[in-house]
Amino acid sequence: MNKYWIYVVITCALEMVWVFGFSTAQTVWQWGLIIMVIAIDFYFLAKACEGLQTGTVYALFAGVGAIGTVLMDYFLFQGSINILKLFFIGVLVTGVIGLKLAENETQERVH
Repeated sequence: MNKYWIYVVITCALEMVWVFGFSTAQTVWQWGLIIMVIAIDFYFLAKACEGLQTGTVYALFAGVGAIGTVLMDYFLFQGSINILKLFFIGVLVTGVIGLKLAENETQERVH
């Protein structure tokens, strides 16, 4: 795994931190921490885009955010989950995998 994929993992993890913060922050200093995490998160998002296709990076970032938010809502905040949500999570995962496969195919043609 190259460093750009590590940046993707970091940015996805940080996204879950600030999304959680949106649901739990109550004081000014907590919101300040969230803003700081968002800034750091976007730094790693930009670093990932330096070495990987931006569309793939953003699809992962958005997909992990959407899936993580649904799961976090269910497990931490007593949200609901149903077959339709699970279906669309599957669609997101399939789309992200498809983008990665398409990126690999494009890179093979270029080289």
